[in-house]
Amino acid sequence: MALAQTNAQKADLLQAAVTRYLFEPATGLYIQTSDRSKNHNAHADLWGLCALVQAANEMERLHPRKNYLPPVAAAIQQYYDPIPPAPGYASYVVKERREDRYYDDNQWIGIAYLDAWQRTRQSVYLTRGEEIYRFMMTGYDTITGGGLYWREGDKTTKNTCSNGPGILLALQLYEATQRKPYLDTALLLYNWVNRYLRDEDGVYWDAIKPQKNNRIDSAAYTYNTGTMLEANVKLYRITHQQQYLKEAQHIAAGSYHRFYRDGLFRSSYWFNAVLLRGYLALYKEDGYKQYVDAMQAYADRVWEHDLDKNTHMLGKRPEKELLAQAGMMEIYARLALVK
Repeated sequence: MALAQTNAQKADLLQAAVTRYLFEPATGLYIQTSDRSKNHNAHADLWGLCALVQAANEMERLHPRKNYLPPVAAAIQQYYDPIPPAPGYASYVVKERREDRYYDDNQWIGIAYLDAWQRTRQSVYLTRGEEIYRFMMTGYDTITGGGLYWREGDKTTKNTCSNGPGILLALQLYEATQRKPYLDTALLLYNWVNRYLRDEDGVYWDAIKPQKNNRIDSAAYTYNTGTMLEANVKLYRITHQQQYLKEAQHIAAGSYHRFYRDGLFRSSYWFNAVLLRGYLALYKEDGYKQYVDAMQAYADRVWEHDLDKNTHMLGKRPEKELLAQAGMMEIYARLALVK
């Protein structure tokens, strides 16, 4: 398989490489990069597992008889911190050191768990998703008109990356339970993000700074636009209101023109994986494949130019990062399932 040709083969190679080079069987944990001398901790930050848990779900969709999620979910539980005001996942392994808890880290895990519940109906995934929702809502207040903060205890920034995935998690929980408060939360956050953090072309800015006269951090990343794109598609499916489909199409076009140049999406692998989620959700509704095809061209180019043929991992640097491998694994697995 060294000369992988299909998306599925590429995803399989990355999964095997992550297990070989980045997983630590003795502890059940993962490491940050393949070069331990350059890692700032003994084990990976939670962020890498936020990407890997979603990739594992997509790998199980690709290979229904395989079990890729259990070891990742078991590793994530070692980050679980039950302190008040609500249990949640810390940014580092709790038994090694107590660290901050980020609302977005928790949301990404919740999204993957709700995807897993939708696919398997294993109650543990729904239960954990509901618990993550309760934690994320401790980050909500009405300063700056509403919205979720990015990090627990940090009142300086409210980010698209902690509100976009919050909308998605709330919508997933509504779809799973039909409990209206989840939909109400999703719409509350959706309206707030669009009021403060949306550019005219449908691309989303990074953050608003409540303690700096509501200054906008206008940096634009593919994943922020990806979550809001997918949120609009979900709202269209739930409400059947055309406004959400039209907005999703506007966002997709805006992101394509803003980020795609010369066969590349100008962001990191994992950020682009989140954008692909939105593109695929929209493609299922309108059948317009240009954006998915562009992501396929990008994935082909990454494999051609960024592959380390000795390890079958991807990246420009000698050390290969867990977050990056998981991001591309998700992309190849999702593209392998496109019809």
